[in-house]
Amino acid sequence: MKGLKVIKKGSYLEKVKNNSTELSLLEQGDGVEIMLQSIKKDKMFYLYPSDNPEVMEFIYILSGNIELDEDGIKVLLGPKDSYSAQGLNQVVYFEAKTDVTYLWVITEPAFYEVSSDIANLRKIINDAENRDPYTFKHSERVAQYSVKIAKVLNMQNKQLKMLYLAAELHDIGKVNIPIEILNKPGKLTKEEFDVIKKHPGDGAEMVMKTSYKHLAKIIEQHHERLNGSGYPHGLKGDDILLQAKIIAVSDTFDAMTEDRAYRKAHTAQYAMDEIKSMAGTHYEPEIVDALEKVLIEEGKIESKREE
Repeated sequence: MKGLKVIKKGSYLEKVKNNSTELSLLEQGDGVEIMLQSIKKDKMFYLYPSDNPEVMEFIYILSGNIELDEDGIKVLLGPKDSYSAQGLNQVVYFEAKTDVTYLWVITEPAFYEVSSDIANLRKIINDAENRDPYTFKHSERVAQYSVKIAKVLNMQNKQLKMLYLAAELHDIGKVNIPIEILNKPGKLTKEEFDVIKKHPGDGAEMVMKTSYKHLAKIIEQHHERLNGSGYPHGLKGDDILLQAKIIAVSDTFDAMTEDRAYRKAHTAQYAMDEIKSMAGTHYEPEIVDALEKVLIEEGKIESKREE
């Protein structure tokens, strides 16, 4: 029948997926996109303000539960609940409390922002992490810590989008590191550490070949330190991008609180104390304070009040 299109169960125009999410483009036309998205339990996701205040987004939950952070108030949403957004002035934060599937309608093109290039890059980082059991889902956790820190710092929306993607991809260059070096239980030789130190530059080079080349410098700088002791270029202070400084703190905290081939995980409090001891020399004090605030709020460490 003219003007009628039937979409059978399981059909879609295009689909992208990784370990934690799957997004299917069901239909599009006149600037409107209708998508079906599934997100794994414990995954954080975000609703960003559009550059166009006339754009409307509508989400209808089909299965599972998500938690919405509305100005510090937690709201639990489940099947048949929905929400819409238009003219947002700040980022809205969500967490999947279970595996969740929802219908997503938006009045501007959005699907291709999360397809092709980014899907291929995420596949590479997943492949890299799957080679090393000690870093499985490390990048996802670093991205979550980074966005939580950015929220405390009131980071602007455009910078926040870049931060989240760069944090997800920060270790993509590790795919080039031989597995025997990645999983070595003992101390690395100078030559082996020199191989490790190539991964920020390798990652930046990989991203430069895609439409996400604007993330390259952030990825390249995530091991730089305020006093110039980092790598690959020994940058100092304000020469290091803010997003790279945030990822540096998040990366260090997650690495310290997870098992590694050469040691067991440290406690969150131990890791926080170590990072605080290097605030001002290695890490931006404001970012360290923001991480501490996040960890206290989540109950991972206790607030140390002065007697």
